[in-house]
Amino acid sequence: MTNDWIIDVLEDLQKFTANNSMGRLADGLDDTIALAMRELAPNTMSTGTRVSEFEQARQHAGESVACDNA
Repeated sequence: MTNDWIIDVLEDLQKFTANNSMGRLADGLDDTIALAMRELAPNTMSTGTRVSEFEQARQHAGESVACDNA
């Protein structure tokens, strides 16, 4: 991914929203992070790989919410 910096930005936003009583927005950003991961994936990847990255992004995003204040 050449533009994967956007994932970091979205994760920072998700941490902020989770830590500032914006749970619904944090949940929405979880989906947005997963979508961004799919959008950034190379077009040559198989569907199975994209699903795997989607799940990995969701897990990673969940871990970032559990962190301390950003």
